[in-house]
Amino acid sequence: MIKSITPVIKMSAVWALIFCIPFISCKSLFAQAFTAWGDQGNGTYVNPILNADYSDPDVIRFQEKFYMVNSDFHYIGMPVMESNDMINWKIISQVYDRFDFPEWEENKRYAGGSWAPSIRYHDGKFWVYFCTPDEGLFMSNAADPAGPWSKLVHVKDVPKWEDPCPLWDDDGQTYLVRSQHGAGPIIIHKMNPEGTQLLDEGKTVYTGPVAEGPKFLKKDGFYYILIPEGSVRTGWQTVLRSKNIYGPYEKKVVLEQGSTDINGPHQGALVDTPEGEWWYFHFQQTEPLGRVVHLQPVFWKDGWPYMGVDMDMNGIGEPVRVWKKPNIGQTFPVTLPQTDDDFSSPQLGFQWQFNHNPVNEAWSLTEKNGYLTFHALKADNLRGARNTLTQKSMGYIGEAVVKMDIRELSEGQRAGLCCMGNLFNGIGVVRENGKNFLYLEKHGEIEKLHSIKEKDIYLKASLNAVTNEHQLYYSLDNKNFIACGDAYALKFGFWKGSRIGLFSYNTIEANGKVHFDRFRYKHDGSTL
Repeated sequence: MIKSITPVIKMSAVWALIFCIPFISCKSLFAQAFTAWGDQGNGTYVNPILNADYSDPDVIRFQEKFYMVNSDFHYIGMPVMESNDMINWKIISQVYDRFDFPEWEENKRYAGGSWAPSIRYHDGKFWVYFCTPDEGLFMSNAADPAGPWSKLVHVKDVPKWEDPCPLWDDDGQTYLVRSQHGAGPIIIHKMNPEGTQLLDEGKTVYTGPVAEGPKFLKKDGFYYILIPEGSVRTGWQTVLRSKNIYGPYEKKVVLEQGSTDINGPHQGALVDTPEGEWWYFHFQQTEPLGRVVHLQPVFWKDGWPYMGVDMDMNGIGEPVRVWKKPNIGQTFPVTLPQTDDDFSSPQLGFQWQFNHNPVNEAWSLTEKNGYLTFHALKADNLRGARNTLTQKSMGYIGEAVVKMDIRELSEGQRAGLCCMGNLFNGIGVVRENGKNFLYLEKHGEIEKLHSIKEKDIYLKASLNAVTNEHQLYYSLDNKNFIACGDAYALKFGFWKGSRIGLFSYNTIEANGKVHFDRFRYKHDGSTL
């Protein structure tokens, strides 16, 4: 079967070399592979299309637009993103704003929360399903992907389930496919039409080497289940198909790293365009950004989707680095997920996510006009601090700056700018013995630098994902920034990549406040 499609794959490889390289606009292919990403403004794109930790992407098309959700684990919200062309994305809403369980009020669910969600459209609504490793299976829906989203429905209270995806079949029956913690097996349940209750204990349809992240698709009379196998860092993409939803299923490996430098190209979404093209979204785990999103061309042969290009001619596709953009019939401007915030809106930007549940009474966008105000809650360190507000680090090179008003700090209070991943590091101001001091927090260790008499201070973090160096700075005039401490490396931690954020807490008691103004985060993607 594989031999029969080899000539087609060979032609795809030749087409890639002949057709795509001329679009690179005098830049070397190898230079682009390491310095560029996303829409190149010339009809091509460079993978990753989203150079940030949008892990476990699931994507659907509704009419002429595309919608994406991702895993967010212990960060609250699950942003919903929208695109006109599969390459350029903006955040339009968040699915939920908290988990109603006590551990989420105490920062005790690191690496918990939403794992590998799915998004589907059915009966006039958008549906999102996901599992948490501790609490079970959840669902939310909305008539408009921009929200509002319904309160989370706790469909099943059960630990160690993961990666659910629904399917509303042609005969009206509803199904849900999922995996099990530890990556397998693949199990299918019947579900009520409302999508709120499972009707059986499920039937196992596949066991494999670390089989997880199943995504349902029905096409031309076949049920397809897309499953990533192997491991997060080094796995491959498998497709199962059957005429019967319960199998037996045929299996084909359709995408692997092969001779490329794109490790673990798997776990994502198979999506068509209005013009009839097919494309595949998947992640690649990187350090320190996390699991970044790639897009691969797809063609169908004998009822199987073939992804990427078979560079080594073994019958399995390999991910492309540079390719022509999807044919959407229109050209759209370069658009990237939001980063900046001047805190003048009545609500936080959708890019922001609290670490664990927020304490809404302890933060405000209206208490001081044009500022984000944090009332400090008691904590021992940054890892335990409530209301730490974060967003994903993005791009190979970036720089974040924020102004901080420290007039109302209280004894024992710490506040500042954090840049964290596997380490909880930040720069800020601490108040001790009635005085303010510039300080560094290094994964729980505190280093006081010198006293600060000014009422306002500017904090900056520079991020270099190529060399994996993160440097923290301060300034008193927003012009002359002074480096503090040594640059440090971050790693993928608690299933998440690096993040930038704002924090405040008090080691003595819940007391004191700080005001943040004009958060600016620029990165190499935003300079296009």
